[in-house]
Amino acid sequence: MNRSLASRLLIPAAAAFLAAAAPIPSSAQTVMKLANATINDVQHEWQKVFAAELDKRVGSKVKTEIYPASQLGAIPRMVDGVLLGTIESFITPTSFLVPTDPRFQIYDVPGLFVSPEHVHAVIHDPAYRDRLETMFLDRGIRVIGAIYNSPTVVLTKKPSATIESLKGLKVRTFASPLQMEPMKAIGTIPVPLALTEVIPQLQSGGIDGVLAGMPILTAFKYYDSAKYVTDLNFAQIISVDVVNEAWFKAQPKDVQDAIRAAGRDAEQKVFPWGVENVKKSNALWLENKGEILKLPAAEQDAMMKSFVAIGTKIVEQAPAVKAEFVTLQSLVAAKQPK
Repeated sequence: MNRSLASRLLIPAAAAFLAAAAPIPSSAQTVMKLANATINDVQHEWQKVFAAELDKRVGSKVKTEIYPASQLGAIPRMVDGVLLGTIESFITPTSFLVPTDPRFQIYDVPGLFVSPEHVHAVIHDPAYRDRLETMFLDRGIRVIGAIYNSPTVVLTKKPSATIESLKGLKVRTFASPLQMEPMKAIGTIPVPLALTEVIPQLQSGGIDGVLAGMPILTAFKYYDSAKYVTDLNFAQIISVDVVNEAWFKAQPKDVQDAIRAAGRDAEQKVFPWGVENVKKSNALWLENKGEILKLPAAEQDAMMKSFVAIGTKIVEQAPAVKAEFVTLQSLVAAKQPK
């Protein structure tokens, strides 16, 4: 086991020890920092709605502080902050939590979901939503929010409307095999980067493109650096908000219940906002003289067949990941739109 992985696995235990050693006085106001790498997107909207819903339930018992746009550090640092308990809450696409627990990979398998509504029906199935909340407690984190984010697209500085035109390009990906391996399969060179590093690298030529969701590209005005978006749409991005479990368990029972309820109410309220925001982001991209391209139908079909095979193979390599994927697949099939 390498040093990075070993330290990552030890973090939850260390957090639990620190929490036990320094309990929170019951009379003190709890501060809940909500961290995020993005801004003005569905993740940020969930945070704002969650904060309002929590305030309705517990008032001044909990003071929420929202820190969007990587104010509390790059994504890996914010993940570590939640694992250590220095950050109470962090929202992110599931891909960025794969180094913490490989079971997060199952939500990124290409071709799994056919629409935003399909995503919503699956992850908010009552029994499955309960399972998702506690699935990662052995890593020291609890899922209190799960939302549809957006489809995957790739931004490039030159038009890329064919697989051939994408070959050889250095493309920023999420830090997950389910993002990196498909990109390799079509000939691009995946480059995992923190969101804060992407625009400087794109402008300097360190990378040629960015794999992301359209709302991120418009929120950070990527159209000033590159104009061409290819709608690969091979996977639907799901974001989750995770909290430090030791911190959560240290709260009074009424606060715990309020956090869980506020998270789930926020999920339902921001879903239509998120769907509409994707449409608005596409329109805003075009308004700023960007272009949205699609692969030829035959190339798209061939790419998807390859990507689905790659994704399935990856998640079936580890027994624990495979078991969770089988459970998810069953629900995906049951919730398939008629």
